[in-house]
Amino acid sequence: MLNGKKGSLADKLKSLGVKVGAAELGQGRLKPGEGMPIQSVVAGRFIETRRGETFVCEQAWDAGYRHGEAPLPLSVPLEIVAACAQEPRLAEIPVEELAFLDTETSGLAGGTGTYAFMVGVGRFSGETFHTSIYFMRDPSEEPALLEGLADFLAPCQALVTFNGKAFDAPLLRTRYTLHSIPVPFRDYTHLDMLPLARRLWRDRLPSRALKYLEENVLMAPRTAEEVPGYEIPYLYFDYLRSGDASPLKGVFYHNAMDIVALAALTSHVAAVLHDPFEGHVQHGLDFVALAKLFESIGHWEQAARLYETGLEAELEEPDFWSAVQRLSALQRRRGDLETAVGLWEQAAARGHVYAHVELAKYHEHRRRDFVTALKWTENAIALVAEQDIPRYAYNHWMDELNHRKDRLDKKAGQC
Repeated sequence: MLNGKKGSLADKLKSLGVKVGAAELGQGRLKPGEGMPIQSVVAGRFIETRRGETFVCEQAWDAGYRHGEAPLPLSVPLEIVAACAQEPRLAEIPVEELAFLDTETSGLAGGTGTYAFMVGVGRFSGETFHTSIYFMRDPSEEPALLEGLADFLAPCQALVTFNGKAFDAPLLRTRYTLHSIPVPFRDYTHLDMLPLARRLWRDRLPSRALKYLEENVLMAPRTAEEVPGYEIPYLYFDYLRSGDASPLKGVFYHNAMDIVALAALTSHVAAVLHDPFEGHVQHGLDFVALAKLFESIGHWEQAARLYETGLEAELEEPDFWSAVQRLSALQRRRGDLETAVGLWEQAAARGHVYAHVELAKYHEHRRRDFVTALKWTENAIALVAEQDIPRYAYNHWMDELNHRKDRLDKKAGQC
């Protein structure tokens, strides 16, 4: 939605005074010499495609380039990334056949009224990372842009994006379909880094936006050329009205940095997941987040070690005891009851109700010590009664604990 109005792309452009018919292209724009054409603003070239001419800006990033503290080349296998992302095919795809993709669009609403006027893509050739940014000078060039992008994607088997499953890929599918062009990535594996980023840094960082992660995980701040993302659609519509591409230099920089940051973040995450103890991880909460990831894919021994490492770091008390609870549950599933009981006893001493319940279960079912199980249950009831907790939580605990107490009263009386 733009300016609060819904409608087709043509309606939006007309409402801004932009000519959209083939016979009107170029009308209402600056005369030659009055505005800077795109080829004078950024280094690039025009390429011929099956559907006409499009502009592309290309750049190469060599093996020695580091994006902040992160090396760009992907130097470790993607097996753990593939497992965590639930994209098993990714583990078999060569690095050179990954396409890192990001779009700049006319808005965020999606649907047929939104289009990508700039699409940046990158891929590795050996240890060199090549980026190509496709740009349409006018909406009439959209088919040519899509064809140029299709040619770039042809050697690849997978997309890597940031929120691309929800936005970029569906948007591009719509644009390809509208122009009766086969979708080039239809059967590709798709690694969306946003869900992984959320799982890794949700508890430690206030934002999981790509630029925030770039600055606070990769330690790579952007230069003064950076353009805020919310300004980009308006800069493009200004360009369509005036024909002056000067303000778009920052948009090209923004898109290039998004692609490079995406590749560097993918490389960093792959290295962290490949060997979390190699020095890539510094924060206790990050170790705990990694433990949760490894636990979710069934790597329990590694997860237990990560929980223990996180607990050795300086964690806030709620985070510490939450990690203790998860580790104790994991050790129980692994059959290490001795460690689990020790953790429950630590937590119980700090007044955690769940630990009292787990100890009651342990003594009832494992030790057949109904008197001790009853003691832990009664202590838990007293704890719940003292705590200032929501009514639904109070009712939940009391229902469960009183039911357990009634059963244990009978069992203890029979001893």
